[in-house]
Amino acid sequence: MTKRTGGEILADQLIIQGCDRLFTVPGESFLAVLDALHDRSADIDTVVCRQEAGVTFMACADGAMTGQPGIAFVTRGPGATNASIGVHVAMQDSQPMILFIGDVARGDRDREGFQEVDFTAMFTPLAKWAARIDDAARIPEYAARAYATALSGRPGPVVLALPEDMLRDEVEAVDRPKVIRPAQPLCPDAMTALEDLLRDATDPIAIVGGADWDAETRANFRVFAERIGLPVACAFRRQDAFPNDSAVYAGNLGYGPNPKLVERVKKADLILAVGARLGEATTDGYTLITPDHTDQTLVHVHPDPNELNRVYRTDLPICADMSEFAETAALWDHDLLSFDAGAKAHDEWLQWSTLQPSDAALDLGQCVAAMREHCPADSIICNGAGNFSGWWHRYWPYGDMPSQLAPTAGAMGYGVPAAVAAALRFPERCVVAVAGDGDFLMNGQELATAAQHGANLLVLVVDNGGYGTIRMHQERDYPARVSGTELHNPDFAAFGAAFGAWTATVEKTADFAPALEQAMARDGIRLLHLKTDIEHLTAGGVRVSALRKA
Repeated sequence: MTKRTGGEILADQLIIQGCDRLFTVPGESFLAVLDALHDRSADIDTVVCRQEAGVTFMACADGAMTGQPGIAFVTRGPGATNASIGVHVAMQDSQPMILFIGDVARGDRDREGFQEVDFTAMFTPLAKWAARIDDAARIPEYAARAYATALSGRPGPVVLALPEDMLRDEVEAVDRPKVIRPAQPLCPDAMTALEDLLRDATDPIAIVGGADWDAETRANFRVFAERIGLPVACAFRRQDAFPNDSAVYAGNLGYGPNPKLVERVKKADLILAVGARLGEATTDGYTLITPDHTDQTLVHVHPDPNELNRVYRTDLPICADMSEFAETAALWDHDLLSFDAGAKAHDEWLQWSTLQPSDAALDLGQCVAAMREHCPADSIICNGAGNFSGWWHRYWPYGDMPSQLAPTAGAMGYGVPAAVAAALRFPERCVVAVAGDGDFLMNGQELATAAQHGANLLVLVVDNGGYGTIRMHQERDYPARVSGTELHNPDFAAFGAAFGAWTATVEKTADFAPALEQAMARDGIRLLHLKTDIEHLTAGGVRVSALRKA
């Protein structure tokens, strides 16, 4: 058996497990890995980023798109702490990811050496598993376990610390084979019980999207729902989990949902939650559906038994792979099941998603309308957090999976890194990063990564001169007492041009469509600086002046 350095062993394990791309900001603590990647560049594309939050956000997005763990490498101390936001997002969003952190040498541990952090202690509350590899010969074991943990049950992040001297050790190691995600078989009795509950229901609704959801699951669940007329709503920022053009699509839950959909969920006698955790955003602070839901029956289908009955009393818990559940449901003989609520719910969504013009100088709703005309239906829309995203959540019809990359954890700065990852993963598709002004400047530097790696993407910077979401809450609680929410912004068009982007500034609705048309005719990075009025805070028509009067 040939001896290899720890860095070489780790790189080989990544190749065995199917990794074809990783994201990194380099550090001296894992030079042995970077050296090993030099000879394996044909197998693994190394994407060099500009800040560690960008690294882990790209890995989050890559994991969401591929269903395999997104891979990130950062250095100890500052690198790891910067990267921690991506671990938090991957956990709350149920996305498979593995973060490798270069660490201090084993002999220097526990001396508070240069940039030393106890990473196991730091990341254990944030990740599914956090550990340190002290023996290079055990790297295959740890790597295989990391993949298995990230993929199994509810997908999520794993963090492994790599002492720099361990990575330089030359040892013999036995490679582990590619990890296969364990399948959770579907219980036939549970499906029979579900069918009985559906037969007894008068106003059921499904809430879908989340862990273990993929394009095949999406297609099969559509067959099932359309056959029986079951209304289907998507969980918060899971709008590509179900075809928006389906005759039973009811819209999305989360912030600023359709009031008619809210009432439909409240009045439902049976709720079928498939893949969704029923988190705080989806359930409006656990009020739309209460944890005890005394007048409603809850069927919860999830791939991880630990999520069933964790928060919500569950009348029928079903632990299964989403794909197997949806396929089985699609093959049912549903001739005796029929609801008319699906078509009604879809009509309500069509009315809600019909553009309503405003008197704003730059009407973001009309901007979305122009995008619907000029951008392909399968465009991938990427955004971070902020009220600006509400216009796309309400008016943009999300296409084939993946077409929505947005953090359910509500993290700012996600949109641009996610768009870079999407542009590299799907170079043939239109990728759009939508960012608020505060949101954009948290990771706008990753335009340099896009430029370096030849990514094609369109960036829309919605600039209202403030932290709009916080301003909205501030005006509600402390009217006319603006404090800490105003922003003095740079010229975002000039900023984009510095990275080689084609840019334009738009201040009026009539100017957006021509600028978009010019942008779509070009390759590379294109950035539109959209100057808006903070008076127009949300897609639902909330205005600062109205909040003050309230």
